[in-house]
Amino acid sequence: MKLREEFTCPLELVHDMIKGKWKPIILWRLRLGPTSLAKLEKDIDGITQKMLLEHLNELIEYRFVAKKSFEGYPLHVEYSLTDGPGYELLAALKIMQHIGIEYLKAQGKESLLDEKGVVPE
Repeated sequence: MKLREEFTCPLELVHDMIKGKWKPIILWRLRLGPTSLAKLEKDIDGITQKMLLEHLNELIEYRFVAKKSFEGYPLHVEYSLTDGPGYELLAALKIMQHIGIEYLKAQGKESLLDEKGVVPE
């Protein structure tokens, strides 16, 4: 994805880097540690491998995610958050998660949190 050249503030750039349905969810899953493509695909309900790879490549390009390949057969690749930008963005996502949890509680929908296995961090 190409970033815009004209913008009002840097927040627009970060928004463009992580916008969409899947990127924040991918980043949120990676908070648990390095993982394989197959495990990411299994853990994120509804995402296709094509979409996952596309978003991972963009997140790698923006330096939020690192890709590590291991030698040998079969080929093994792991994805993880990067030190710096990846973990800095995770801090913002934790705040967003907290806001979502508090909103659901205020709406009397704690059962949804239990249903999804959401544990406040």
